[in-house]
Amino acid sequence: MIPTVGRIVYYKSYGTPNGEYKPEDRAAIVTGVVDDTTVHLCVLNPTGLFFNLSVKQGSEGGQWDWMPYQKQQAK
Repeated sequence: MIPTVGRIVYYKSYGTPNGEYKPEDRAAIVTGVVDDTTVHLCVLNPTGLFFNLSVKQGSEGGQWDWMPYQKQQAK
């Protein structure tokens, strides 16, 4: 799949260093596309939102990925 502006994806939060808060999937809107695996995001959190530039695709904290249903539809 190729990311496009306006698509909803998951953003994996970092969590806290001591583990008080675990990394979690957050909803994010693609606000810009750098290339097929790097995007700019508006991340939606329960307490607000933030903008994150040049986010790489992956499953680690600080990265974005497609939602499971999107991956299924792509198959």
